[in-house]
Amino acid sequence: MSTILIVEDNENNMMLVRDVLEMKGYTVLGASTGKEGVRLAIERKPDLILMDIQLPDIDGITALAQIRVDGAARKIPVLAVSASVMPEEKQKIAASGFDDYITKPLNMKTFVETVEKFIGKA
Repeated sequence: MSTILIVEDNENNMMLVRDVLEMKGYTVLGASTGKEGVRLAIERKPDLILMDIQLPDIDGITALAQIRVDGAARKIPVLAVSASVMPEEKQKIAASGFDDYITKPLNMKTFVETVEKFIGKA
């Protein structure tokens, strides 16, 4: 079964996403900081990464850039997960190289469909 890395500093959001994905049969790895997310992405090579943008150490955009530098981790699809709906923020996130964008609060049906779309490509 596919492995998904969640990089999320909000414990409630982490638990919700973890529970939904585990119910769907995925193996879930969790990181609460950007640096930890980068480390796990490079070490474990998950099939998909869900990256919060607002993190306590480095932001999700910086973490993505660090993951993209690693030869083997470079090809992992990374989805931005953010509550920001400001057009300029969305544009900045899209321009930074994320494969897709998921808005918070999560719509579970859309969330699962988006994850499955990218896992199918993994």
